[in-house]
Amino acid sequence: MKTHVFSGFSVAVVTPFNSDFSIDKESYTKHLHFLLDNGVDHLVISGTTGESPSFTDDEFFYLVKTAVEITKVKGKGDVIAGSGSNDTEKTIRKSKLAEEAGATGLLMVTPYYNKPMQKALIAHFTAIADSVTIPIMLYNVPGRTNVNMLPETTLALSAHKNIVAIKEASNDLQQIMKVIELVASDFAVLAGDDALTLPIIAAGGAGLVSVVGNEIPKLTAEYVKTCLSGDFAAARKIHYRLQPLMGFNFVETNPIPVKAALALMGRMKNVLRLPLIPMDKKYEAELERHLRDLGAI
Repeated sequence: MKTHVFSGFSVAVVTPFNSDFSIDKESYTKHLHFLLDNGVDHLVISGTTGESPSFTDDEFFYLVKTAVEITKVKGKGDVIAGSGSNDTEKTIRKSKLAEEAGATGLLMVTPYYNKPMQKALIAHFTAIADSVTIPIMLYNVPGRTNVNMLPETTLALSAHKNIVAIKEASNDLQQIMKVIELVASDFAVLAGDDALTLPIIAAGGAGLVSVVGNEIPKLTAEYVKTCLSGDFAAARKIHYRLQPLMGFNFVETNPIPVKAALALMGRMKNVLRLPLIPMDKKYEAELERHLRDLGAI
């Protein structure tokens, strides 16, 4: 089994907002404590689930620094900052800002909209990796970015000393298994989709970057730990308990459903920044049923 600083259970942290769309600092702090107290190894701040495109640099710095301070007080957890964008120089600036805030590592999404070719992806990520000293987790999510990073590209980038992991959310198991086969044992391949955690870890993956972990962190932590232990019979039982909520979290664009769930749980307001809006009310009864089935409300 592959092990690394990014191995295990990471949560892509939801960002709470007040009714005026400012960051709800009290709810944010409470949510971080909730996650760390329930088995989360790594906090991924300012990722897709955190509504990262909407943050100013000051907000980004606050979110990362606050998470770092809480992990230090609690004596557990690491902070991975989502600093990627489709502009290389902007990404370098944000990555250095995350370093300054004390982040343990960086989450680096493939550039969206620009549609760079594979050689351009290598040039982009290499320039960023050359500019920082903390480790980088690549993030391949073609459903969001419209660019797929091929296994051979991941392999080439894995040769850089600062590029040490990938969050694979291509939903292509063949491709993900090819990445696992190609890269060295000290390069961590992480499931980027809750529903594919079991097969990816069974194939040699090193853990999960989770959405459902915002809602059900304790059981999701047990799920990842059980998968990593190789007890896949027990892991399957947990998988099928979590599967309905895992799927529901994508009934509308992430993080719309998970934020609605956290509001039902009383953890934060159901407020998103435009261009995202709250979940359609027609889904509320089903969401409430899933949460009740898991004992979350």
